[in-house]
Amino acid sequence: MENKYNNSILEQYRAYLLLEKSFSPNTFDAYLQDLNKLLGYFSDKKIDYCHVKLSDLQDFLLILADIGVHERSQARIISGIKSFYKFLMLENIINDDPTELLESPKLGKKLPQVLSLDEINNILNVIDLSLPEGQRNRAIIETLYSCGLRVSELINLKSSNIFWEEEYIKVEGKGNKQRLVPISKTAMKEIKSYFIDERNSLDIKKGNEDFVFLNRRGAKLSRQMIFIMVNKFAADAGVVKNISPHTFRHSFATHLLEGGANLRVIQELLGHESILTTEIYTHLDISYLREAIISYHPRNKK
Repeated sequence: MENKYNNSILEQYRAYLLLEKSFSPNTFDAYLQDLNKLLGYFSDKKIDYCHVKLSDLQDFLLILADIGVHERSQARIISGIKSFYKFLMLENIINDDPTELLESPKLGKKLPQVLSLDEINNILNVIDLSLPEGQRNRAIIETLYSCGLRVSELINLKSSNIFWEEEYIKVEGKGNKQRLVPISKTAMKEIKSYFIDERNSLDIKKGNEDFVFLNRRGAKLSRQMIFIMVNKFAADAGVVKNISPHTFRHSFATHLLEGGANLRVIQELLGHESILTTEIYTHLDISYLREAIISYHPRNKK
């Protein structure tokens, strides 16, 4: 098929993808395979790829849709087509870009599950406090929800990073980036009870002394343990939603937003990469964040 086209141009495009775009091997292979599909279609239709019209490309995409190619795959193919014609423009092989008005299919975003406040309370209420790890488990769920933590942030939370007087915690998020998050009085009460009732009597393994949440052998909890715990408590509480530890983080953000909190504040509290790297966002003082938590989060409303 390729010998019907200018092999020199195609070799240059391969080099462009490999060197200029710095694609991963998988993306590199996918772009070339998608281009072969397009050029094969043009060959069958006797269309010169340097003299393509927008309608030709749209007809090609209609065929992809008709044969059941998933929308996400269609979007990737379109991205590859745009890349190829951008390359042809850069090399002055064509004067007009036929992909300029080519639209990708709209990808529906799957909305995350969110728990209601009643569902969260029901989950907390089914935890058996008579068990040795009962108070620890209650503190875990409350901290996940009250602080909007990722599961990795929860299991790595350190005692030295809880500032009881100031009522905030220091969290180490993705990329080892740290942020300060106000912690509710309810979560602090549950953690203090866990320390008194359980943690202070554990034989803690060396190197685990500073981690807040430990297993019965005195070692840091695993991510898998938190997932198992959350699913069990949700089932016991009659929650039929498909949830994970991350659901409490989504619920934290949603409840703040519903309560009237500023979206920029929520982004800062969640430690999203965009808020840390994009200059249009100003740094928010911890007192302002605490005020937002107190004003808008259900755990702090009287």
